[in-house]
Amino acid sequence: MRTSLKHGYRETSGFSSADAKSDDRIRQFIAANLPVLPVPGIAGIRLHRAGPQSGLRRLAERDPQFGSPYWAHYWGGGLVLARYLFDRPESVAGRRVLDLGAGSGIVGIAAAKVGAAEVYAADIDPYAIAAIELNTALNGVTVNATVADLTQGEPPEVDAICVGDLFYEATLAEKVTAFLDRCLAQGIAILIGDPWRAHLPKSRLRLLAEYAVPDFGEDTTRTRPAGVFAFA
Repeated sequence: MRTSLKHGYRETSGFSSADAKSDDRIRQFIAANLPVLPVPGIAGIRLHRAGPQSGLRRLAERDPQFGSPYWAHYWGGGLVLARYLFDRPESVAGRRVLDLGAGSGIVGIAAAKVGAAEVYAADIDPYAIAAIELNTALNGVTVNATVADLTQGEPPEVDAICVGDLFYEATLAEKVTAFLDRCLAQGIAILIGDPWRAHLPKSRLRLLAEYAVPDFGEDTTRTRPAGVFAFA
C-alpha cells in the first residue's frame, strides 16, 4: 500500500487561523532577515540564506517552534543533487518527485525546473516549509510542501525520491534507510546526494556522479567532494 501525497499538503491541508498567523510571521522573518543570494555552482536558482546579521539566535530564544536552522544554509548533499538534476534532467523529467527532508527546497526546485511532472517536499520543521514557499516563489516553480515525517509511514505515491544529506546522524540514517527500503520494494527510484558523511549506507549505493561543492557552515568559496548515488 502506498500513501497519497495529494492530501495533507499546504494547498489542501486546511490549517487553522492560528497556524496561518504563525506561518505568516515565519515567512515575514525569513523575507526580512535572510537575503536572497544565487546558489554557488547552480545558475538559475536563488535562495534565502542566513548570514551573520540574520538574527537566528535571537529568534531561537523567543520562538519555541524554532529548531536547528538547517533550512537556512547550503548543505553539500542538496547542492550536489540539485546540480546533478540540471546535468541529467531525464532522471526526473515527467515524473512525480518527492524531496525528502527538503530544508530550503533546493532539490525540489531543481526538479521542477528540469521538468518533473509534480514535485512534493516534506520536512519536519515549519520554518523549512515557510522557506520552501518563499524560495519556490523566487524561482518561479511550484512545489507542494508539508510539515511531516514521512519516514514513519508507507511509501508515497511518487515515481522518484530525492534525498539530500540525511545521513549525518546515526539514528536518523537508520530510519531513513528503512523507509527507503520500503520505497524501493514498491519500485520507487531513489537518488541520494551526500558529501560522504559517516552514516551514509555506502554498501547500498551506486555512485552516479561527483562534484565539489560548499558544505554546511563553511565559506562558499571552500568546497569538498560530494556524490550523487542510486540507492539499491
